[in-house]
Amino acid sequence: MTVRYVMIARLPDGGLADFDAYERAVLPLLAEHAGRLEQRLRTLDDMAEIHVISFRSDADFAAYRADPRRQAVAPLLESSGAVIELLPVRDLE
Repeated sequence: MTVRYVMIARLPDGGLADFDAYERAVLPLLAEHAGRLEQRLRTLDDMAEIHVISFRSDADFAAYRADPRRQAVAPLLESSGAVIELLPVRDLE
């Protein structure tokens, strides 16, 4: 069963470069864990980024989160100062 999440990253002034570097490293890993970036949006002021992501299963999502390559670049996310909110969502259709 497909699982879907909305990720909201709120970025402080000066955090965009490290956040973008983190995203460049981790977004390509999604496909290796049966994940897909369905939509990537950024506010006009560059202070927030929103992703809609889906995975084939909860286990695939857990494997993505535990991927050592993702963990290796986690310091970039931390240094960006981004505050992350992750919301499990469902289709209403």
